[in-house]
Amino acid sequence: MVKKNSSNSIFSCLRNAHFLKWTVGDLLSVALYHPIPCAFAAGLLFFMGVEYTLSMIPPTAPPFDLGFIATATLNRLLAARPALNTILAALNTVFVGMQTTYILWTWLIEGRPRATISALFMFTCRGILGYVTQLPLPEEFLGSGADFPVGNVSFFLFYSGHVAASVIASLDMKRMQRWKLAYTFDILNVLQFIRLLTTRGHYTIDLAVGVGAGILFDSLAGKYVDTKKLPGALSM
Repeated sequence: MVKKNSSNSIFSCLRNAHFLKWTVGDLLSVALYHPIPCAFAAGLLFFMGVEYTLSMIPPTAPPFDLGFIATATLNRLLAARPALNTILAALNTVFVGMQTTYILWTWLIEGRPRATISALFMFTCRGILGYVTQLPLPEEFLGSGADFPVGNVSFFLFYSGHVAASVIASLDMKRMQRWKLAYTFDILNVLQFIRLLTTRGHYTIDLAVGVGAGILFDSLAGKYVDTKKLPGALSM
């Protein structure tokens, strides 16, 4: 009896399925008013075809990275000019210091902990993922003692904390309507993205996920701050 009722319920749901009520006009409206999801649907089909037909990279070959191909000329340029590589590394380290200063400033000076909490979430998750899957250092890596972390020490490749922290800082600036500062950080982050690809300090996937991680952990920190009354030094 239970099985029969269950079967009837399923058939009833199928008879009243939402898609059975669609008309040609509805389908055209979806394409007209929701072009972005439609573009992603087309992308899904395209990359399914790519994924199921490409040749896998053999275990003995280096990873394939389109970002490395796009920046090959710049990589050769910096390899031939170590002094320029060091200058750019030092400037990037200054930018990392700017990110860190701003994120801490929002909490310690302005009493707004969201960006700081977001950075804590992000770097902790980065440490876990970076240790769990340790990617090989790219063959054409151009290190510098002026780069952060300073002194050519070891570091996790996945994902980019440089990029993620910059996104976190920029999002906070935009919330506070500090538009010029936010756009400055965005431009510097793009330049940082290109430099890290050029020096092979990160794979493209590390940098792309860094952008997503900054957005994700900023959102999670916002939910945490909204739902948790923070006492004492962490109060809003």
